[in-house]
Amino acid sequence: MKVSRPVTTTLLGAALVLGLALTASSAATPPATASAGNGNASNARSALEAVYDYGVCRGTNDRCYNDWGNRADPAREGRVLLYTRTVGPRHAHLGPALPAGLNPELGPGNVAQANLVKWLDEAGIAADWTEDVAQLSSAGRLRPYHTVIFLSTTRDTLDDNAQTALMQYIRGGGGFVGIHNAFGTEYHWKWYEGLLGGTNFYDHGRHQTATVHTESKRDPSTSGLPRTWEFKDEWYNLYPEPSHVQPLLRVDEATMAEGTTGSLGHPGHGKDHLVSWCHYYDGGRAWLTTLGHDVAAWTDAELVGDTHFRQHVMGGIRSTMGITAFCQK
Repeated sequence: MKVSRPVTTTLLGAALVLGLALTASSAATPPATASAGNGNASNARSALEAVYDYGVCRGTNDRCYNDWGNRADPAREGRVLLYTRTVGPRHAHLGPALPAGLNPELGPGNVAQANLVKWLDEAGIAADWTEDVAQLSSAGRLRPYHTVIFLSTTRDTLDDNAQTALMQYIRGGGGFVGIHNAFGTEYHWKWYEGLLGGTNFYDHGRHQTATVHTESKRDPSTSGLPRTWEFKDEWYNLYPEPSHVQPLLRVDEATMAEGTTGSLGHPGHGKDHLVSWCHYYDGGRAWLTTLGHDVAAWTDAELVGDTHFRQHVMGGIRSTMGITAFCQK
């Protein structure tokens, strides 16, 4: 990513400088970053936010994206890698730990992996799955994939080689999807916190039904969703709060009958409780959701809002792959 081009006095430059001046958490205004762009931006998007913290370009402006040939061709089958390794608490929807290797046999308890692979296949997207960190040991191993999906991974799930490979993959224009406890992962790696949107898991309140508000109707992951809908989840409380991202879904804390306070004392986020968002990060595309705790969200069992959840996740995956437009306001 080139950083030698100076900020000009265009509308883009003025908007970026103003955005940075108003953002206490941002670093000093950097030189503008050259990028080929993702080809989906309108003129209006040129004034959207980009910042330079976590040592990288991130935000909602596609100037932070490196279009280096990692976009899926809508006319051909794309491929994703699903990673579900846990080295701490393991969610019930993942079932028993998987053996080493690529595409190990999925048992009856591995409902999230099996059903997400099924959803992808029905959408014409090929998927590999693994809990073997060696499968993420080099950027070359990741290069064939248009998106890497972290589904309820926990704690230090990557070794040094895999961390380096993921960074190189994202910097080459790769896609990343983080679902549910992807937020309880790699707490001590600041680059990964930035990939999540400058945030991480703190705690959660009771597993309960609440009302979700759809913030963006133009994004492929939300375009077919109702403005408000019900869903049942743990409703993660985050710290720090997500920043410099495009909001996609929020939960209405006033509809949480059992309260918002988490197990460790987090009081909740008030009226600004994001549960899904997207942004460009260090050359790549990242789509995030804290939703997906309930086993029934991943099966054919009845759960309020489960069809909307499936549509939302699949839309996010397709957008990070480059099959559809990404991160639309």
